[in-house]
Amino acid sequence: MLSGATGGRNLVDRRVRVSPTFSKCRGLEVFEAFVTMCILAAAVPDARPSEMCRAALLPGFAAETKAGCEHALHSVIRKPDDWTEKPPFCAPRPKSALSFSQAAPGVFLHRGRVAEPDAENGGDVSNFGFVVGSRSIAVIDSGGARKLGEEIYLAIRERSRLPISHLVLTHMHPDHVFGAEPLREAGAAVLGQANLPRALSDRAEDYRASYARRIGEAAFLGSRIVAPDRTIAQQEAIDLGGRVLELRAWPTAHTSTDLTVFDRTSGILFAGDLLFDMHTPALDGSLRGWLAVLSEMKGLGAPKVVPGHGGPLLDWPQAAAPLERYLRVLESDTKKALDDGLAL
Repeated sequence: MLSGATGGRNLVDRRVRVSPTFSKCRGLEVFEAFVTMCILAAAVPDARPSEMCRAALLPGFAAETKAGCEHALHSVIRKPDDWTEKPPFCAPRPKSALSFSQAAPGVFLHRGRVAEPDAENGGDVSNFGFVVGSRSIAVIDSGGARKLGEEIYLAIRERSRLPISHLVLTHMHPDHVFGAEPLREAGAAVLGQANLPRALSDRAEDYRASYARRIGEAAFLGSRIVAPDRTIAQQEAIDLGGRVLELRAWPTAHTSTDLTVFDRTSGILFAGDLLFDMHTPALDGSLRGWLAVLSEMKGLGAPKVVPGHGGPLLDWPQAAAPLERYLRVLESDTKKALDDGLAL
C-alpha cells in the first residue's frame, strides 16, 4: 500500500518544474515534499509480513520556506477517497546518500557497485551521471529503484538550482530505468531509443517481480517503469545551454534498445551497457551486432567513456579491447559447441 496513493494512482495531477529562483546563500534551508510509502512484506522468507514504510521524496514542490512548499504541494495534490494514511508533507531537504565525482567541468558521475543487485546494495549496481549546461541539466540513466532516482535529484540540487530538463535512458535493463519516475516528477522529459517503449512494456511485470525479489520489497518500494516521453530512432541533439549532448540510437547490440550520449564539450561518451568494465557482460541482443557497434563507436571522436558498469571514466577506444576479446571468445566457443552438436 502507498500512503496517499492507493490502488497505483498518481499523487499529482500534473508535473511541476523545479523553480530556478532559489537563493544560493550558504546554509539556507530548502524544503521538499514527501509522502509516506508503506508495504506489507516479510523481512525473511516464510516470516509473518509486517508493514515497511519510508518517506519518499516528491520532486517539484521545493521552496525556501515550509509554507511555500506546502502551498505548492496542496495546490496540485488531490486526496483520494480511500486515503488511509497521513497526506504528503514538507520537510527540510536532506543530503543525498550517493557519492558523485566530477569527471570534467559540469559532468558528474556515480559509480555503481560492481555486483549483482541484492538487498545489501539496494539495486545500486550501475553507473549514472548528469551534465550541467548554462540553462538546464540532463541526467543519464536513473539506477534500479525509485529511491536511487530521489537520491540523484538530491545530489543535483546540492550542486545546481537549474531545471532538470532531460533524463536519457541508455537501454531497457532494470538497473538503469527504475529510478526514472522522481526525475520525471522534477520536470525531466524521459528520452530513449525507439524500441524502448515496446521493450519496457513487454518486460515490465517480469522486471518488477524479479527486481523486487532481488533487492527486497523495502528497497524497491514505490519503483515503477516509466515510458519515454520521446524516442530517438537515429540521432538527436539536446541543447542544455552552451552545451550540446549528441544522442545516437544503435542497431541491436547489447540489447535492441541501446542509446549513447556524447558530450562533445568534455569529450565524454556515456556508453551505457554497450561497455562493461570489471563486470561480466550480459548479452540480451546480438553478439555480432555488439562487435559491429563497438567498432562504429570508435569513430565518434570521444577520448573518454563512461561504461554502464565499472570505471567510471575510461580511455576510449582502448576500453573496448577487453569486451571485444570476451565477445570474440564467446562467439568462437559457441560456434565450436554448435559444430560439435552440443545443445545450447
